Amino acid sequence: MSNETAPGAPGIVPRWTSSAKSGVGTARNPRSRVWFTLSHGIINEVYYPRVDLACTRDMGLIITDGQQYVSEEKRHTSSEVSHLASGVPAFRLVNTATDERYRIEKEILSDPYHDVVLQRTRFVPLHGTLADYHVYVILAPHLENHGAGNNGWLDENKGVPVLCAQRHDRSALALACSAPWLARSVGYVGVSDGWQDLIQHGRLTQTYERAEGGNIALTGEIDLQSCGGEFTLALGFAEQAYSAAHHARTSLFTGFIPIRNEYIAEWQHWQKSLIDLDNGGDAAMYRTSIAVLHTHEDKQFRGGLIASLSIPWGNSKGDNDLGGYHLVWARDLVESVGGLMAAGATDEVARVMRYLALTQEADGHWPQNMWLDGTAYWHGVQLDEAGFPIVLLAQAWRAKAIGEHVVKAFWPMARRATAFIVRNGPATDQDRWEENSGYSPFTLAVAISALLAAADLADVGHEAALASYLRETADAWNSSIEYWTYASGTDLARKHGVEGYYVRIAPADAQALPPPTGTIRIKNLPPDKSAFAASAIVSPDALALVRFGLRAADDPRMVNTVKIIDAMLKVDTPCGPAWHRYNEDGYGEHEDGSPFDGTGVGRAWPLLTGERAHYELAAGRTDMAKDLLAALERFADEGGMLPEQVWDAADIPEKGLYCGRPSGSAMPLVWAHSEAIKLRRSLRDGRVFDMPAQTEQRYLRDKTGSARTIWRFRDQRKTMAAGQVLRIEVLAPAEVHWSADGWQHVHDLPTSDTGLGVYLADLPTAELAAGSEVVFTFRWPEAGHWEGANFAVRIV
Repeated sequence: MSNETAPGAPGIVPRWTSSAKSGVGTARNPRSRVWFTLSHGIINEVYYPRVDLACTRDMGLIITDGQQYVSEEKRHTSSEVSHLASGVPAFRLVNTATDERYRIEKEILSDPYHDVVLQRTRFVPLHGTLADYHVYVILAPHLENHGAGNNGWLDENKGVPVLCAQRHDRSALALACSAPWLARSVGYVGVSDGWQDLIQHGRLTQTYERAEGGNIALTGEIDLQSCGGEFTLALGFAEQAYSAAHHARTSLFTGFIPIRNEYIAEWQHWQKSLIDLDNGGDAAMYRTSIAVLHTHEDKQFRGGLIASLSIPWGNSKGDNDLGGYHLVWARDLVESVGGLMAAGATDEVARVMRYLALTQEADGHWPQNMWLDGTAYWHGVQLDEAGFPIVLLAQAWRAKAIGEHVVKAFWPMARRATAFIVRNGPATDQDRWEENSGYSPFTLAVAISALLAAADLADVGHEAALASYLRETADAWNSSIEYWTYASGTDLARKHGVEGYYVRIAPADAQALPPPTGTIRIKNLPPDKSAFAASAIVSPDALALVRFGLRAADDPRMVNTVKIIDAMLKVDTPCGPAWHRYNEDGYGEHEDGSPFDGTGVGRAWPLLTGERAHYELAAGRTDMAKDLLAALERFADEGGMLPEQVWDAADIPEKGLYCGRPSGSAMPLVWAHSEAIKLRRSLRDGRVFDMPAQTEQRYLRDKTGSARTIWRFRDQRKTMAAGQVLRIEVLAPAEVHWSADGWQHVHDLPTSDTGLGVYLADLPTAELAAGSEVVFTFRWPEAGHWEGANFAVRIV
């Protein structure tokens, strides 16, 4: 019985689906603007026309006998996934019913020349014959990142039946099949959709032609007898449904085999152009990681790589979480393209630099994260995200991935980012985990590296005075890292038998006691349990001081810190060791395995296994680094996807959580795949691939110190070492009114312009004895008034 309009609008509240992807793919050809993901044996989110716009929730099959037997592919089969060719994101899925009544064999890829995802399917009865079964496909449109507000209907394209959906006038899809449809319907999810009917009756007893403005599902029964159980589904996309149907039918007309051959050939041609880093690990895993990185680049906004084609804990998220991880983080973008550069890709590096130049904010920073067009999603500001693009530009130049003429073209971008760093550092508004403000060892490592890289770039741009200022600032910040972030003589130090250690982050309160004292609040914990002494929280973030060439791996302070990190954060799993982001972390599933919902228990990160491997390599322990690479890659799922986090507690089988296996967080995490590639390159070269040359030379070899202590309103130093110059830095022209003998003798010193929005004055304090105190205030000529407060720095 067919009805025109489905009842039950708008359907239940829409939700996304599992973030545990077993595959992600897209055609290499930029003419194809669709990306697909796989999980639990079926297609999940499909993205169109940009890699940040999800347009489906999932598409799977339901098998019935037309009466009482009902089996859902994603819930009632065991799935095996493999690649059609090494390094090619095209997949073969074999889904076998857990009751052994049938098997579904599928090949999934996209058309290189059209916006179409193709699924060639073979249904194999293991009990009975084809005549004993009915096969239905159910597709849940979530166009433009929204499960609500979708319109669906049954249609024909030149007499060929199709199932269509559209949202507004910007995005539409159409599902066509190489075999005839026996029945079709569209309904509201949870009320009148085909799934409800099939679960209850084993067949479609009610069909509907239209469902508008809701959370909808499209259902079609495939004529198994006419095709002998073999058929191809074509899911086409366009701005309008009729065009989407045309694209789907075009792909069906072309045929799956020639499309598959072209898809594979294009990927293999690109893979052959890259460096062979297959040694020291699973060769297929290396090629898979490269493909994962490249798959996450957009084809309209070239150079824009999103963090992951997934939504962490997606089955608990709805339209109120539009971004998921399919957004651009400048940090993840640079880390990811670093993996491509390690593999020998050069065109991608130039595209990323251009993309960064076009998405930079006017003041020099990049948004915390953003849509591909540069529109900010979250609005936090992270100092390392301003530093990473500068480091990338210098590294790409050093690696000859770009020429000097290209460096000069990007110098204005790097100069703006450098200005942002010196105006707003050394503390950051957010650390790399986007949770706390203050002095972070990781952020400081990136910022200092960026300043030195920018100094070299300034030399190329014939700005010698600026280059000198940047090196002086980098030296002063580098010499202050321990002042800001190293805790000594604490209960934690005594407990672990060390003199001191680097903390995760120290508060940057200019009126408080010197860091790393003070309190921090951990974001993902209940408010009444979130406050901790800064000295009580440690993190593998401190390893960045070695990774970026600021401290030697055998520096006693680093060795002390690593001892505490291992004691507090290391987790041994069946797949190998992994580390937590920091103690007391709340970003992860709850103890009972329920999804992260703003609070939870932080889980172990495979990414940090790779970072630890780089530390071991820097320390000369190559064999340990190789073992950690093997562990990192063992954390991947059957499709080679590396997760953001792995479950690190006792197994909870009913929730799919097993120790050492992916949790419900993002998968794949592109950054983790990049870390694995860079580690392979580092092992091949015998040195850390992405250690900046400037810091390595200046601080590890030349052991350059600093003759200056910098005071600024954001970092009001209370003390300075005897023999140093006190540099005062402000953000507007000023006259420094100062004295070193209790105002008996007074001096006035005007500031000079650095050209970066920072004005400085160097007080001649090098000859002052320990115990002296420098007192100063400011007169602001442009505003015509005095500061109205005195500041003091004691010489120790």
